Amino acid sequence: MTFSRAQVSAGAGSVVDYGLMVLARQLLGWPLFWAVALGGVVGAGINFSLNRYWTFTAGSGTHDYSNAFLLQLTKFVLTVVGSILLKYLGTYLLERHLGIDYKIGKLISDLFVSVLFNYPMQRYWVFRKTPS
Repeated sequence: MTFSRAQVSAGAGSVVDYGLMVLARQLLGWPLFWAVALGGVVGAGINFSLNRYWTFTAGSGTHDYSNAFLLQLTKFVLTVVGSILLKYLGTYLLERHLGIDYKIGKLISDLFVSVLFNYPMQRYWVFRKTPS
């Protein structure tokens, strides 16, 4: 159940992330890195809120986290920085070396980073529960 909720939460943040990236890149002409960063930061805010208050409550509605809000936020920010860098790197490499349009490359990168990096970091580090 937690993994499913995490994917819904990630999806909500990703829709905003992707939309802002395309807007910044296509309409505003921003460089790829800054467009990815803008989308990533705003999408992360949505993701943090959903994860803290819905995803990792395990259906109980309680917040028995092993660390306080500010520590949790700090850990989340560090995770997001790593996530943005990985997503940018993946998008850039797919575009530069394989000729995949950045819009498609970003979706591919997001999928891998979300499942292999973001979920484990958030589940086991950022939103770790206090042992019963």
